[in-house]
Amino acid sequence: MPVRDIYKHIGQFAIVGFDGHAIPPELRALVRQFDLGGVIFFGRNIEEPEQVAELSQEIQSLGKDLPLWVSIDQEGGRVARLRNPFTEWPSMQKLGQSGSAKLARRFASALAKELAAVGISLNYAPVLDVHSDSRNTVIGDRALSEDAEMVANLGAEIIRTFQSLGIAACGKHFPGHGDTSLDSHHELPCIETDAVQLNLRELLPFRAAIEADVAAIMAGHLLVPALDDKSPATLSRSIVDGLLRKKLGYDGLIVTDDLGMKAVAATHPIDELAVSAVGAGCDLLLLCPPNYDEQANALESLIHAVESNILSIPEIEAAMARQVKAKVKYLRPWVSSQQSFKRTKNILGCEEALAIVKEIEQDG
Repeated sequence: MPVRDIYKHIGQFAIVGFDGHAIPPELRALVRQFDLGGVIFFGRNIEEPEQVAELSQEIQSLGKDLPLWVSIDQEGGRVARLRNPFTEWPSMQKLGQSGSAKLARRFASALAKELAAVGISLNYAPVLDVHSDSRNTVIGDRALSEDAEMVANLGAEIIRTFQSLGIAACGKHFPGHGDTSLDSHHELPCIETDAVQLNLRELLPFRAAIEADVAAIMAGHLLVPALDDKSPATLSRSIVDGLLRKKLGYDGLIVTDDLGMKAVAATHPIDELAVSAVGAGCDLLLLCPPNYDEQANALESLIHAVESNILSIPEIEAAMARQVKAKVKYLRPWVSSQQSFKRTKNILGCEEALAIVKEIEQDG
C-alpha cells in the first residue's frame, strides 16, 4: 500500500462517538477528512427503533472505499444502550447461572436479530472476564460466571451465534478485568494475579473465543505486572502483540477500550494514547467522547507517527488488511433501512424474546 494511501485511510483506525440523534456536521467532516472506521452508539444517540435504523443507514452512506462499522455496547443487563421497545435482557450472570449452552444460543440469536434490524454490525460483547473478585462491581453481574470454563463455553456459544447471523462479536476485556475491585472508567486497575493463574483462569475464555473465530477482542485499561509492570494492557506491546497476537495466535481485530476513560486519559492526552495503542498492536481505537477536535488530533497524530517512523508502515498495512478482511466478511451490501426495518421490526421485544428473558430469569 503506498504511503499516501495509508494517510488517506488512517481514519480506519478510529471508531468515534458523537452527540445527538442525527449525524452532526463535525462527524461528516471527520469522515471526509479521514475515512473513519466507524461509529459507536450510546444512549444519547437513541430515540426510537426506526430512527436508529435510519441513522445507521445514513452513517453507512458516508463510507468512501469501505463501509463504516456501526457499533454498540449491548451486553444485556445494566450495560445496554437499546431499551424498550427492544428486548431488555437480564444480566449475563443470570444466563451463566443457567449453565445452558442452548439458552445462550437462543439469547444471542434474538439479540443479534434485533441489532441487525436497526443496522448495527459490531457488538462489544460478550464479556469474557471471570468474576473472581466479589468486590468487583464494574464487572460484577456483567460476567457470565466466576468459573472460567463456564465463561469460556457460554462466551464461545454467544460469539458463534452472533457471527452466524452477521453481527461481529467483540470479546472483552483482555487479558481479564475480573480480579480487581477498581473501575477503569475512573482509575487504572492493577491485576495482581500471577502468570500461572492468568494462564489457567483469565486467558481461558479468550482462548475459547479465538477458537470460535471471534471478529474482535477488546484490550482493557488494566495494569498486569505479571505481564507488563509499566504499561496498561491497551498500550502494552508485550500484551497486545506479544501475548494476544503471537502467543495466542489471534489474527482478528484488536480494539482498545475507550481512550477517553480516566484509567489512561487522566495521565496522557488522547493523541499520545492513540499512537501508543497502535504501536502496541491495536487495530481499532475507541474514541467515545464526542470531542471532534480530540478525535481529529488523534488521527493526525497517527499520520505524524508514520511520517517520523514511530509507527511501522508494514504493521500499519497489516492492521489495515485485518480491517478490510473483517469488513468484507461482516459488512454486507446495505439494504435500505426502511425496507429492512419494516420487514424485521416485529422481532423487537417479541414474544419469543420475552420467553427467553423469562427462562433466563427462572434458571438464574
